[in-house]
Amino acid sequence: MTEKLQKILDERGPIKKIGVLGMGYVGIPAAALFADADKFEKVLGFQRNSKSSGYKIDMLNSGESPLKGEEPGLEDLLKKVTDAGKFECTADFSRISELDAVTLAIQTPFANPKDLEPDFGALIEGICNVGRNLKPGMLVVLESTITPGTTEGMAKDILEEESGLKAGEDFALAHAPERVMVGRLLKNIQEHDRIVGGIDKSSTDRAVELYTPVLTKGKIIPMSATAAEVTKTAENTFRDLQIAAVNQLALYCESMGINVYDVRAGIDSLKGEGITRAILWPGAGVGGHCLTKDTYHLERGVKLGTSELDYPENSDSIYVLARKVNDFMPNHMFKLTQDALESVGKELKGSKIALLGWAFINDSDDARNPPSEPYRDLLIEAGSKVMVHDPHVLSYPNVEIEKNLDAVVKDADVVAIMTGHAGYFKLQPSTLKESMGVEEPVVVDGRNVVEPDVFVDGGFVYRGIGRGDKN
Repeated sequence: MTEKLQKILDERGPIKKIGVLGMGYVGIPAAALFADADKFEKVLGFQRNSKSSGYKIDMLNSGESPLKGEEPGLEDLLKKVTDAGKFECTADFSRISELDAVTLAIQTPFANPKDLEPDFGALIEGICNVGRNLKPGMLVVLESTITPGTTEGMAKDILEEESGLKAGEDFALAHAPERVMVGRLLKNIQEHDRIVGGIDKSSTDRAVELYTPVLTKGKIIPMSATAAEVTKTAENTFRDLQIAAVNQLALYCESMGINVYDVRAGIDSLKGEGITRAILWPGAGVGGHCLTKDTYHLERGVKLGTSELDYPENSDSIYVLARKVNDFMPNHMFKLTQDALESVGKELKGSKIALLGWAFINDSDDARNPPSEPYRDLLIEAGSKVMVHDPHVLSYPNVEIEKNLDAVVKDADVVAIMTGHAGYFKLQPSTLKESMGVEEPVVVDGRNVVEPDVFVDGGFVYRGIGRGDKN
């Protein structure tokens, strides 16, 4: 199989024209970096001209980024490559036939985590669009985080059915998962090592050719397609597990009346040969597109595995349990809020809560699956009036997000901090108390943003994640 494919690839020559399907947090910076590489002549970004996201096409073709969080260098790079004629965004998927390589960076959420049923609808649509326009010698790379086995299973089957071509014989197919974090997209793509897994050696080699020119510090790590899929889902699952571990420790410390940050500093201080203490930071919950669902992709991959899993009988997966702990943290924020109000003789019903921070990560506009949402829902269900402030998030379905902080905190009984935006670290108790205008103001800190003693001395009732010494 590889011998036939290799001959076709050799006849086609080096990769010159690239397509990127999905103009989001992964696809936009990837397309810009491909376009900026001297080895490539042209990059097409493919975006559906839909009511919800069609606006991106004109913005990108004008060199403007539709991502409005802090993304150093991205808009300048987009302007550079569009002005040079090396990047263009289009809704015409038939132009895929012009290309040497196509990457797909399309979200893969879970419709039902309990039943391990992913929502591959958007990804399948993208794969079908590629398959309909696939030509011999092209490289197709899935960058989306996917259930292990998807590249050599569903994706391969769809591409072959739509094109009439054979993967590994007529075209190359690989998985090269994205490894980016909002706020540092360009840096991550260039400096992180790139996992590349083809369905055969020729596919892997062709994918290595595609990604090598955009790397600065990062190196290529080749492996099989399925191993690459497991690598991505497992690294996010491990991070989620680490967060859950420190979140559970924070709950323990609250119960024992001590400060989790003291304990964390003590644990982190033990260093030396053979010692690893990768302890993260506790918080009000985990959000975003990746960590909230990649555990389920990994679990589903095991269910679809080639042999039966050998594991303690009737025991929960520690990874799924970690997901439950992190999903619980907004509920704990709700409890802290309730307890604080009760300490000043108030109830949730009828109280005003100023919720600071809707994005799931600091100084970003990324509001995918934010822990702020379940917290807000619990408050509203309890009869609270909730106003939301976020300096970066422009809009969110069915949620009014204010930019005027004074308007949000005015007459608020509670200020609840759900995101560690830089501006919130500048909050002063005297100014905030005056703006709130209530006799016994409450601050509930989900991100260790405010100094407890300073706010308590300033007349606030304080509650914080893991702060058993102050709650």
